[in-house]
Amino acid sequence: MNEILDWILNTVQSVDPVARTLLAGLGIMLETSVLIGLVVPGDTIVLVASTAVDGVVEYLALTLTVIVGALVGESIGFALGRWFGPHIQRSRLGQRIGDHNWRRAQVYLARRGGPAVFVSRFLPVLHSLIPLTVGMSDMRYRRFMVWTIPACVLWAFAYVSVGSAAAGGYRELSRDLHWAGYLFVAVIVAFLIIVWAVKRWLVRSEARHMTEVAPERPKGPETEVPDPRAVDGA
Repeated sequence: MNEILDWILNTVQSVDPVARTLLAGLGIMLETSVLIGLVVPGDTIVLVASTAVDGVVEYLALTLTVIVGALVGESIGFALGRWFGPHIQRSRLGQRIGDHNWRRAQVYLARRGGPAVFVSRFLPVLHSLIPLTVGMSDMRYRRFMVWTIPACVLWAFAYVSVGSAAAGGYRELSRDLHWAGYLFVAVIVAFLIIVWAVKRWLVRSEARHMTEVAPERPKGPETEVPDPRAVDGA
């Protein structure tokens, strides 16, 4: 296990640090841009890039680049939603997302406002739809940024910190422990399970804000079911 991990980590670390950092920023930018996040695994790219972090400078550079990339992607989604939102929603790609998901994003934003922007960064599908949906709404860009910046910062620090700490710990332990590779894998898997669990919990807790409530039918003589005996003259 250690030999395999050494080869993987050394391969990632052999990439020029500047290129590696920019690639991570580009990956997260594409993930948070218009619908591209549904196919580009930006979180995986960032996690892999963070395993090659060497020192505080590279850690801060990667984290800052990921934050900037995420915010650029969010801003692109907002701008496209503002200018071309309805056309994107009616496009072939937009229709593949499904009207149900578009409506969920619209209802969620209408009900929760700013908090929906923050929480959606950690929700599947909605993290790509909300920037577009915000652009199509009357929410201003400044308010959108106020809510999305802390979410992007929290996300970036979590992924970069776990990836760099796990890889750094492995390099220290692998010199003396032949099973250090299994420990590294366990840390990464545990982190991904926690991320999955948090996303699942958020989806469940926020589901009531994404569902339209059917209007109640007015009660009155015209909606009451007639008594069969009265109809028959009994």
